[in-house]
Amino acid sequence: MTKSNKELSQEQSEELFSTLKARFEKNMNRHEGLEWAKVQEKLEAHTEKLWTLNEMEITGGEPDVVGYDVTKEEYTFYDCSAESPKGRRSVCYDLEALESRKKHKPENNALDMATDMGIEILTEEQYRELQKLGNFDMKTSSWVQTPAHIRKLGGAVFCDYRYDTVFVYHNGAESYYAARGFRGSLKV
Repeated sequence: MTKSNKELSQEQSEELFSTLKARFEKNMNRHEGLEWAKVQEKLEAHTEKLWTLNEMEITGGEPDVVGYDVTKEEYTFYDCSAESPKGRRSVCYDLEALESRKKHKPENNALDMATDMGIEILTEEQYRELQKLGNFDMKTSSWVQTPAHIRKLGGAVFCDYRYDTVFVYHNGAESYYAARGFRGSLKV
């Protein structure tokens, strides 16, 4: 994909900024002490990240700021949709898993989709941090980064939130379900 395909028009940028600002202001508990004007300033200085945030948005992720690293001067965005993003469900874990399926292959896989979007799939630790900001995936589940030793054995890890608890599960990496997608993170 050429760089020009990863640029938003002025109108798209303005619409995205409006959406992100409204979400930021509505959910101050996710980023106490941070100011939208500074977030927008950072995004305007790194316009290549706008395309990625727009991809997160159009696939149903509802990205929002969840932290700021003072040392690196970086804001962190996570997908904060109540359920796993609709536009990223029914995918197996990675390309190897996708290619291993003989029948009923899903259209895509989580790791390649994340890479194409410019995000990283949440780790289990990040997923647990997200759950401190609200209740997410109460009806769905989300793939998380899987340790290499588990993946080498054919498995992959996913999480959800039930009974006031984050549950971590395993499945064959080639599995996919209508209620399982993935959440991502982006640093700006």
